[in-house]
Amino acid sequence: MADLLTDAEFDMFRKVIYDESGITFSATNRSILDSRLKEKLREKQLDSIEEYYRLVMSNKEEMKIMLDSVTTNLTRFFRNQPHFDALVNYVIPHVIENKKKTGDTTIRIWSAGCSTGEEPYTIAMILADVLPPPYKFQITASDISLKCLMTGQAGFYPEARITGIPQKYLDRFFTKNDRGYQVKPELMQTIKFDYHNLRNDSGARNLDVVFCRNVLIYFDEPAQKNVIDRFWNSMAPKSYLFIGHSESLFGMDTKFEFLKTDWACLYQKQV
Repeated sequence: MADLLTDAEFDMFRKVIYDESGITFSATNRSILDSRLKEKLREKQLDSIEEYYRLVMSNKEEMKIMLDSVTTNLTRFFRNQPHFDALVNYVIPHVIENKKKTGDTTIRIWSAGCSTGEEPYTIAMILADVLPPPYKFQITASDISLKCLMTGQAGFYPEARITGIPQKYLDRFFTKNDRGYQVKPELMQTIKFDYHNLRNDSGARNLDVVFCRNVLIYFDEPAQKNVIDRFWNSMAPKSYLFIGHSESLFGMDTKFEFLKTDWACLYQKQV
């Protein structure tokens, strides 16, 4: 099984993955797709890649499982701290100032590509700590990986996974047991975990902040543009978009404005 995928089979799966999710596989990451499909053949006890392809194409649930298996989910609490510094020191004050004009007291945030939940829980801890009354927040956390969403919904993390969380947040928002740390219910209820394929419109509107970090790198330029346009449509005026530090909208035909703060660079929807 060393050379599982022929060129034709690679192109076949690359196309269906792109069509369904926008995720792009090239020659440089072909080995990832090869190894993940080997695993699926072993799990399903199938003899050929053609059999698995027919199964995926005829079964929507298996399609979701396959897309889950080929995605890479690297995350941690407080990943890229400058983004959260910018959230606290720049974004939230400006969002509140804008909301004072409308009387709206709810800050709406989307963590797109949330993986196993470390990012939305980080945002929730920060906002629970710094938001002044009467303001409250709602976070939607979405991913294409059902397995990751289940981890996020459970809100339980082994001790090795909680690295980077300040002690005051661990004490306030987690309960420790013999196996690790459980997020407390009062924080869990601020987050709604939801399956979502960024290929499609989420239906969300009037979002104040969107985090979509280290996700666009898996898309080609047309798919990136489509995702960014859908974010624009889902966001409120005077709202903010965070993308990965290695990602950029430079050269893309987009309405977002580049914003450089004292803490981090991000993007803003002005109107």
